[in-house]
Amino acid sequence: MTRLSIVLLAAVMVSALYLVRVQYDSRRLFTELDRATAEARRLEIERGRLEVEKRAEATSLRVEKLAKDKLAMRTVTPAVTEYVTSAAAMAPSAPVAAASPAQQGARR
Repeated sequence: MTRLSIVLLAAVMVSALYLVRVQYDSRRLFTELDRATAEARRLEIERGRLEVEKRAEATSLRVEKLAKDKLAMRTVTPAVTEYVTSAAAMAPSAPVAAASPAQQGARR
């Protein structure tokens, strides 16, 4: 009977230690989950703040001001507009109505 008692006592002690270990792991994981949730909330708030800041930086008035100040650009007016023509547009064009005999045969 004492052997059985010793075996049962050992089994109870092992199961008690296992239960303590499982509870410890559970608490540790819950704490880690809570920290991760708080970090996710913080990052979501930071992302929202950065999106607002990005929209503020990309306004047309700010871009125009930077273009004038830092790049020394100016607005376009007809007085300062230069029109560029290509060399093909300046060359005399061949008559469009005159087609080669091979092209005329292909049309029929």
